[in-house]
Amino acid sequence: MRKLIIWLTAFAFSLGVTACGQSANQQNQPETSPADSAIETENQQIAGENETVAYEEVLEEGMTPVYADALLDGDYPVEMKSSSSMFSITDCILHVKDGKMTAEMFMGGTGYLYLYPGTAEEAVSHEESDYIPYDENADGVHVFTIPVQALDAEIPCSAYSRKKEKWYDRTLLIRVDSLPADAFAESRFTTVESLGLADGEYTIEVTLEGGSGKASVSSPAKLIISDGSASAEIIWSSNKYDYMLVNGEKFEPVSTEENSVFEIPVSGFDYPMPVSADTTAMSQPYEIEYTLYFDSATVKAS
Repeated sequence: MRKLIIWLTAFAFSLGVTACGQSANQQNQPETSPADSAIETENQQIAGENETVAYEEVLEEGMTPVYADALLDGDYPVEMKSSSSMFSITDCILHVKDGKMTAEMFMGGTGYLYLYPGTAEEAVSHEESDYIPYDENADGVHVFTIPVQALDAEIPCSAYSRKKEKWYDRTLLIRVDSLPADAFAESRFTTVESLGLADGEYTIEVTLEGGSGKASVSSPAKLIISDGSASAEIIWSSNKYDYMLVNGEKFEPVSTEENSVFEIPVSGFDYPMPVSADTTAMSQPYEIEYTLYFDSATVKAS
């Protein structure tokens, strides 16, 4: 009997230890709170680094932000840069009104349902009512309209993928130099009027930048002033350029015998004036972006 009592006592003790051990293990197990679950869900809605293409810088050295108060009210076609090749913007219109700016972006695809004017992390913490949906125009193009604080400055933006059901961080930028000269409240560069140039022919030093660096233009160039407006004769180092674009207007060459020669308008001096030129020197025509810098200090009468 004594042995039976001892055995029962030991058995009961072992059961107690096992129960206590289980209880202790349960107490040591981390509990998942509703807040932690929400964070985990949000993280699953954000695309990781291995799910995105290489980031492309949109901000260039020397860029200075330009705000709405420097511009006149109006609607201006502009060039918008994107940090991702998967976020293609075919056209962009900048709307300036009452000291505020918005950008109307025409997308090259239909893969995004929403945009948010901030990071993906910020987007997942907001309600759907805070998201920017697309409009579809008559051609079936998806159009997003986002607020813009400044030009020549990074615009943080996140895009929600229809297929992946995740938010992707994007950085956008609107180039100031893509605006027409008459968009500014005050001239941002030297003008014919400020130089006091009379109608006639002059020469001026001109510098070309952009492209691969292999092309060049003759300098000094001929400068023609007529009715208060300036134009210049641009002589390329090659005869393979078949047109130029200046402020959205297309110009054909006046000669392609030895060099491609163009007569183009000069919107101002002492700033990098954006132009494009189409070359046929490659296997297929290729439009290249350049800038021309006309140095007003070098103007001389012919």
